[in-house]
Amino acid sequence: MSEPQVTIVVSPRERFSYTRESLESIYENTQIPFKLIYVDGNSPKKIGQYLQNQAEEKGFKLIRTDYYLTPNTARNIGLAQVDTKYVLFADNDIIPASGWLKALINCAEETEATVVGPLMFQYLPLHQEIHFAGGESHIVVDAKGRRRLREKMYKQGKQITDPRVKLERTETELCEFHIMLVRTEIFQHLGMFDEQMLNTKEHLDFCMNVAKNGGSVYFEPESLVTYVPTSPLKFSDLHYYMLRWSDAWELGSLSRIRQKWNLAEDGYFQHKYKSLGWRRRDTILMPIVRSLTFGIQNKFLQKVMMYGLLAPVEKLLNRYLTDNYAKKYLQPKSTPNIASPETLSEV
Repeated sequence: MSEPQVTIVVSPRERFSYTRESLESIYENTQIPFKLIYVDGNSPKKIGQYLQNQAEEKGFKLIRTDYYLTPNTARNIGLAQVDTKYVLFADNDIIPASGWLKALINCAEETEATVVGPLMFQYLPLHQEIHFAGGESHIVVDAKGRRRLREKMYKQGKQITDPRVKLERTETELCEFHIMLVRTEIFQHLGMFDEQMLNTKEHLDFCMNVAKNGGSVYFEPESLVTYVPTSPLKFSDLHYYMLRWSDAWELGSLSRIRQKWNLAEDGYFQHKYKSLGWRRRDTILMPIVRSLTFGIQNKFLQKVMMYGLLAPVEKLLNRYLTDNYAKKYLQPKSTPNIASPETLSEV
C-alpha cells in the first residue's frame, strides 16, 4: 500500500501527561502508511508546544482548541477532516504493539466489518492484563415490556498468560473508543457522533447504531494495545480529569442514552447513579487519603476521611467546574456542531 487507507484521529481521554509516550509509540509500532489528525483540547502549554513541534516534524495535522473538549466533540472535529477509507479513533493514553494497525485493517478487509477493535489491555506492564476482548451491547424487552440495556465486557482483568484465556477473531457487539477502527462510509448513514453523549456510554450508542444500520463489529486479537491510566495524577491534569468524569456529564450521558433508546430506568441505571464520581474518588481523593493517614491501612479511618471530609468538598468543586464550563461551551444546539472556525487552530 503506497497511499494511506486509514486516518488515525487522536483525542484526549482523561489526561495529557502521557501524550509524548503514546504518540511516539504510534509512530514506532506502525509499519503501514497512515494519516494522523491530532485533536488537542487545551493541553498544558509545554505539551501543546511539543505537539506543535511534532506536527511540523512528522507532517500530521494538529487541531487545537483553547478549551477542554468532550470526547465525542473531539472525535467529530477530527472526523470532519478524514478522507480515507478507514478512520481509527485513538485515545491519547494508549501504547500499541508492533503490527497493531495492519491487523485491524486485515480484519476489516477480510470480514467486511464496519468496526474493528483490538485485544485491549490495561495498566503497566504493557500487554499483560486484559481490559477488553469484545463484548455485548444490546437491548432486551422484559416480561413487562420494558426496554433494558445489556452491557458486558469479555475477559476484563484476566492475564494474557492464563491458559484458560482463549482468544480468536470473532464478530461481537461492542468496541471501546480506546482504539476503534471504523469504515468511514458508515458516517454517511449515521451522521456525526452524538455530542449530547458527554462522557460515558458513547461507545455503546455508536455500536448499537452500527448494528441497527446493518453493520458489524469485530474483535481482532492479533492487534494488541494497552491503555495506561495512572494515579495520582499530575497537577496539570486535575482540572480536565474532574471535568471529564464529572457527575453532571455522566448524568447527562445516561439521560441521553435512556432517551434515545427508550430505556427503562432499571437497576443498571440505579447502579450508575449510586457510583457517581468513583473515578475521581479512586484517582484523585484516595491518594490524598493515604497521605493524610500516613499510609495506615485502616478502612474505617479512610472511609471517614473520604466520605466525611474530602468527597463533599470535591463534589462542590466539581459542580462549580461543570456549571462554569456549561455556561461557556455547552449551550443548547439544534444540530451537532463540530466546532466554530474561530475556536480552532491548525498546524
